[in-house]
Amino acid sequence: MTADSVVVWLTEDTWPACVDVAAGLPSAERIRLLHVVDEAPAEAAHGALGGLLGRHGAWHRDPGEVITEASREASARLLADAQRRLGRDARLETRAGRIEREVVAAVADARLLVCARDGERDRLGPHSIGHHLRFVVDHAPCAVLLIWPEDPPELGSIPPPPPH
Repeated sequence: MTADSVVVWLTEDTWPACVDVAAGLPSAERIRLLHVVDEAPAEAAHGALGGLLGRHGAWHRDPGEVITEASREASARLLADAQRRLGRDARLETRAGRIEREVVAAVADARLLVCARDGERDRLGPHSIGHHLRFVVDHAPCAVLLIWPEDPPELGSIPPPPPH
């Protein structure tokens, strides 16, 4: 990956807005569509199976493996849908692990990260950014284009200043 690349971080509920922004970038920009699979649910399911050791049941497969496989398939579908919406070539990348750390690692050589607010969407303010995105914004070694996934709230949604 070259330093002139743009990484578009896709999440399940905000990806169309991010892709639409990327589609408007100059055609010379090299785009990478990134989706990160959170490994925590699969690890929890695997751990739950471990708690049932000695009990025989209908466990033909480790539920953690089932979740991992389903997550990878869902990620592949999301990336394919995003590339179709983008309407041009892009490198597709799925990573798995701690979401925020995988995103930061993925943009180590990028020029720009495009991502969307993932918190409260009914008012302006810090709660419009969730904890994964906050970490990424604070630690990304590149420029970050942070968008609203839909029209932003009105300026009147800013909370009043403290009374002191």
